[in-house]
Amino acid sequence: MGEWSIAAAGTAGQGVQTIGEVITVAARKQGYAVFSWKEYESRIRGGQNSYRIRVSEDPKNAPVERMDIVLALNMEAAEKYGFLVKRDGLLLAPESSNKNALAMDFQALANESAGKKIFANAAAAGALAAAMGMNPQGVKSELAARFTEKGAESVAGNESAFQAGYDHAMALCKERRTPSIPDRDQRPEALTNVHEAIAIGAAYAGCRAIFAYPMTPSTNIIGQMAARWEDLGVFWEQVEDEIAAINMAIGASYAGARAMTATSGGGFSLMAEGISLAGMTETPLVIVLAQRPGPATGLPTRTAQGDLQFALNAGHGEFPKIVLAPSDPKEAFHLTVKAFNMADKYQAPVIILTDQHLSDAHFTQDIHPEESEPEYHLARDCENPPYRRYAITREGISPRMYPGQSEHLVCADSDEHDESGHITEDLFNTAPAMAEKRLRKIKAMEREIPEAFTHVPSKSEIILMGWGSSGNALFEAAEQLTQEGRRTGVIHFTHLWPFPELPPLQGEKLFSVENCAFPQLARLVRQETGLSFTGSVLRYDGLPLTGTYIRDLILESL
Repeated sequence: MGEWSIAAAGTAGQGVQTIGEVITVAARKQGYAVFSWKEYESRIRGGQNSYRIRVSEDPKNAPVERMDIVLALNMEAAEKYGFLVKRDGLLLAPESSNKNALAMDFQALANESAGKKIFANAAAAGALAAAMGMNPQGVKSELAARFTEKGAESVAGNESAFQAGYDHAMALCKERRTPSIPDRDQRPEALTNVHEAIAIGAAYAGCRAIFAYPMTPSTNIIGQMAARWEDLGVFWEQVEDEIAAINMAIGASYAGARAMTATSGGGFSLMAEGISLAGMTETPLVIVLAQRPGPATGLPTRTAQGDLQFALNAGHGEFPKIVLAPSDPKEAFHLTVKAFNMADKYQAPVIILTDQHLSDAHFTQDIHPEESEPEYHLARDCENPPYRRYAITREGISPRMYPGQSEHLVCADSDEHDESGHITEDLFNTAPAMAEKRLRKIKAMEREIPEAFTHVPSKSEIILMGWGSSGNALFEAAEQLTQEGRRTGVIHFTHLWPFPELPPLQGEKLFSVENCAFPQLARLVRQETGLSFTGSVLRYDGLPLTGTYIRDLILESL
């Protein structure tokens, strides 16, 4: 067995997510690496959604374009997702004109075996397990575990429907089933998610407060913290809007607590003035911007990388900020710890860019928290009274204390101020000196920004350049192109501002690869380095980049 790619599809409310999660966890327990991601419409009921899974012997944490098996719970799903089936793949559906289809009426199977059509998703899970050659007991156990709280009748009904679906599919798939998935030794890695890693990383870094207004796809960050707040030691509050969220986070930080907020594009627009306030008052702040396609409401449940330039330029006026962008849970955890450390050290806002794809995808990966440590940079006391909150220093970093920490007055102001924090309109000395003090921190920040990750083999013909969530797809595309005789390298950014150093590039065809309509990364690189690009691979249909998608467009452009 090399790898499997499958999709379960149906109407919201039919149990598509249950099928996906049960198969994902069962395959994981059989000893396989699993990567899963969701594609769904912005509604509670109705609409056609899919849960996509990639099962492999070794981790392959990137989405794919085509599937070995598509399971459709209804006709509409079969019509919408049938095109995903590979040439030699299978479509399991009530009926379909697709030449790869095998007819299976899941509702009828559930009704006959368990007495209720509501168990159709259990019958579908059984059919999928059979078509994949999975250990049925493992899948059945996961299914039972999910419904134990609903009582013995529910567990029995699901078990009967599962077995009916499994037996029926085994009979139908005898001639067409692809290689089975035998049990293997357990893999050591965890099955985890980027936003879960951010929540845990924030708590590990000493975050003690999160304020947020729910906005897809950022909501599961505060959801994770709210569900575990006692274990994590984090105060959380769902507030009335994003303006309140960022200002409460700034207030908590001013009072001495490490604090954060999380939002998406429209909410981030409302936070722009607060980001500027944090810049002027030099208050540490971490903001997660989980991107989705815009403008306005856009596509709330789809993915995009369209807010890069917005994040780089958020907030009026000139002040230091840091922008980071993980591509997987391990990077998300460690970059979150780094975000809090740097926010604290440089007394500045740090923006972490994620997106819907990272929010909903699950990766087979270990985080290794011991590789990062929280750092604290509060001044213990005032060495030379009176205390000056904005004392001018060589690197622009003033000794920071919080109110009540000592007998000294801590004064902050959103107006331009002097070293003590009092309003000033001294245009000849104080105002320019304070502006220069704040901006001097950028030079110190730059020393902590590593080079962009670079894997460019000698004699590379092509270099793919991307950032954030595109990382794993970039490496798969490079591997595919290299195998086809086009030696390809990758440059991937997780630190976007201050802009990192780049290695010298000579003669290679350089392409930016971005999940948006405008080549925003290419513009940033050109602005900072003068480099020219051969072209760009841009995807803006709300779906994540895949290795095949990138490879196909690169070959078309050569």
